[in-house]
Amino acid sequence: MEQYEIVIQGHLDQRRLEQFAPLAATLLPTGETLLVGPVIDQAALHGLLTRIRDLGVPLLRLQRKPDTDEEAPNA
Repeated sequence: MEQYEIVIQGHLDQRRLEQFAPLAATLLPTGETLLVGPVIDQAALHGLLTRIRDLGVPLLRLQRKPDTDEEAPNA
């Protein structure tokens, strides 16, 4: 399961944040909302992006986070 970091413009209220569970939400002092957490597959990622689009808020950044559970390659 991949970890993603999503930044959208504006602060979402609690009701809208609940639509993105189980992602952790942080309201940034820059006026943006940061969503971080696991996304099971590409279909789920597209579902998140559709929710963001349907809210009418600009998507500022989408980034897959490195998997810290992967073993380092043998030297």
